[in-house]
Amino acid sequence: MNNPVLTIVVPCYNEEEVLPDTIEQLDGLLEELMDDDLVSDKSKILFVDDGSRDRTWQLIYKQSLNNPQVRGLKLAKNAGHQNALLAGLTAAGKVSDCTVSIDADLQDDIAVIREFILKFREGYDIVYGVRRKRESDTFFKRSTAQGFYKLMKKMGVDLVYNHADFRLMSKCALEELQRYEETNLFLRGIVPLLGFKTANVYYDRKERLAGETKYPLKKMLAFSFEGITSFSVTPIRMVLALGIGSFIISLLFGLYFLGLRYFGETETGWTSLIASIWMLGGLQLTAIGLVGEYIGKIYKETKRRPKFSIEVDAFNLPISRHLIMDGDQDDELADIHFGTLSETN
Repeated sequence: MNNPVLTIVVPCYNEEEVLPDTIEQLDGLLEELMDDDLVSDKSKILFVDDGSRDRTWQLIYKQSLNNPQVRGLKLAKNAGHQNALLAGLTAAGKVSDCTVSIDADLQDDIAVIREFILKFREGYDIVYGVRRKRESDTFFKRSTAQGFYKLMKKMGVDLVYNHADFRLMSKCALEELQRYEETNLFLRGIVPLLGFKTANVYYDRKERLAGETKYPLKKMLAFSFEGITSFSVTPIRMVLALGIGSFIISLLFGLYFLGLRYFGETETGWTSLIASIWMLGGLQLTAIGLVGEYIGKIYKETKRRPKFSIEVDAFNLPISRHLIMDGDQDDELADIHFGTLSETN
């Protein structure tokens, strides 16, 4: 078979500190893959700037001028990791035989991308990068992450255990992914639904080189809740079961206290009454809030708004002449840059 065109998609948000090293490592890896005749010399690295507030885009842009293997995609505003990743996959899927997605901090082992390509050449359309162990995580993060995967499995969501967004996808798999148009995006749950031939490649995750994690506890919890409510109605059914159980218990207690009244053993008091009211009121508010969360998701889906807005497309064709550049880069340089891109794409 002909050597496949590979695009490595890297979503970035405020990654100024790690980006130079990330570019160097991925560029070196791509050179090795091309030298070993595993991928085409038309392969690229696509960095997607997700509305960063630091110099992330400037670094990407300058590299795209000097390195033909580096390309950039700048979103008009922060759209979130999943949407930024989808933007990169959508752009790359138009010109690539396969794509590999990886986070900019390179905690995922880039060496196994070679194994991804070998699996792809064997006929696998989706290759998952799966962590072999989580010893580098803190006890809290390891426990909560493993608990999340187990909880999702019990709720009937088909997730690849210990897999994040480090994966290879073929062109046909990406085309199928485009058919999933939901606004509430959870790629870790959607990709296994595609049904293509898959394989797992195991690796050990490394420490972050620099900067801070973009997934603190608050975002991790929000991401987990997004995944649960986007793929399962089990929480609503649990609330329904809890409500039925509370009603039955309340009915039994009512019969019990009614019996005490007839036998003259009842005592007046308000503590038990107030406690029961608070308990039932809390259950009701929880149920209403949970149902409201699902209704909110339906509301978002019905609006059909775009998941992201592209300000600068330095991968396919430029759609905007508004660049964020350093002071030493003028409009003439931008014209040359865009002219080159138009000729080569």
